[in-house]
Amino acid sequence: MSSKLNSFAAELLINVTPSETRVALVENGILQEMHIERLEKKGIVGNLYKGKISRVLPGMQAAFVDIGLDKAAFLHASDILVRTSDDTKSNKVPDISELAKQGQYLTVQVIKDPLGTKGARLTTDITLPSRYLVFMPGSDRVGVSQRIDSAQERNRLKAIVDKHTDQDGSYIIRTAAEGAGEDELQQDAKFLKRLWAKIIERRQRSKSSALLYEDLSLSLRLLRDFVSTNIELIRVDSKLTYQLLKQFTQEFVPELNEKLEYYPGERPIFDLHAIENEVKRALERKVELKSGGYLIIDQTEAMTTIDINTGAFVGHRNLEDTIFSTNLEATKAIARQVRLRNLGGIIIIDFIDMALEDHRRRVLSALESAFDRDRVRTNISNFSQLGLVEMTRKRTRESLEHVLCRECPSCKGRGTLKTTESLCYEIFREVIRVDRAFSAERFVVYASVEVCDALLNRETHYLADLELFINKEVKIQPEQQYDHEKYNVVMM
Repeated sequence: MSSKLNSFAAELLINVTPSETRVALVENGILQEMHIERLEKKGIVGNLYKGKISRVLPGMQAAFVDIGLDKAAFLHASDILVRTSDDTKSNKVPDISELAKQGQYLTVQVIKDPLGTKGARLTTDITLPSRYLVFMPGSDRVGVSQRIDSAQERNRLKAIVDKHTDQDGSYIIRTAAEGAGEDELQQDAKFLKRLWAKIIERRQRSKSSALLYEDLSLSLRLLRDFVSTNIELIRVDSKLTYQLLKQFTQEFVPELNEKLEYYPGERPIFDLHAIENEVKRALERKVELKSGGYLIIDQTEAMTTIDINTGAFVGHRNLEDTIFSTNLEATKAIARQVRLRNLGGIIIIDFIDMALEDHRRRVLSALESAFDRDRVRTNISNFSQLGLVEMTRKRTRESLEHVLCRECPSCKGRGTLKTTESLCYEIFREVIRVDRAFSAERFVVYASVEVCDALLNRETHYLADLELFINKEVKIQPEQQYDHEKYNVVMM
């Protein structure tokens, strides 16, 4: 397999509770990615909707679309698929008034989750992924993953898939298809065609805005997307989820079937690689480097900035060598933190100023290499006149900080606090951890008034599920003197 991920031994750890699923990607024993899906706040990227255009904004080259959510979704003219012949193709984006009319219904797909005050972002350029292929309704050209290096293999795959391209649409051949037989590719193509036919049928039956297709759950989606990587082991701590994943792998990704393992251990599954501590560190501004240098990472709504400092590292040679060594070390740390924190949009990197052009070139090359294993599309620019490197990373879902934290009311955004929701789920996990490790008849949870109120009201059905899960009573006791993040789980 030619994927650059394959040189790294990888493991997926899947932690499931009644209220959330968390998936950790570990490479060579080090946490690289963290994915979280909560039942009360599931992401909608990949979902297809029948949407009604509620407003056209010519000045913004965009339209607002009602897809049945609280906030209208955003559709830019550049995200509207326009059918053209080869003779009339142009890079110019047509006027939105020519593409969208108020009251018009469209089939749209979510490409960015709602974030803050912004609604979801949409496209009409639909993509439906499966194991080997991605179906593109309305397209007429077959694409091949750039990670498949062999020209002979690319031509072989393209020749097979070309047979299944018609007026309904065409395909992108995924990295996982490398080495696949014609029958396997044909089955994949037929599956996607049937799925698209069902979506069209639902659209025709729907009289107003409606969900037409929901993407897979987090666990299944990651199994599908990681099939082409060198995953050696997949461990899950929920018997029910394990059975669902087993059924999925047997039918769609049999090569992962033997790698799937149910983990019933007394230790929490994330303790196997100290995942919880790594997640806590990923919420901090400061990231220590082994040399004594450090990064400062700041997220704002507009962009993320990463500042590199030498700190206590003075080196054993001259200052320029010290600066170069620190910057070089920082490139790997930056790539890991960007993946782990799921940072997206514009990222500005302020390396320590280097006098030598050769050093700048080698640092930039190291940064690009460090992102080779990132599955998310990134673009890295050259050093600017101010010595800054600007990069963009496709943002589809919320960052780790946005998922786990909220703005601190005391400092008005200069820091963060964990959300009440995150603390509730943290408490649930702690109860399960203590229950597995010790013998207790029941539990009492002491926490702040706000957290207890959430446990007894908004999260009460999950609390009931927790009691059924451990077969013990869990009592909630508010403590007036506890600050927002403080809690204790006591065995009785």
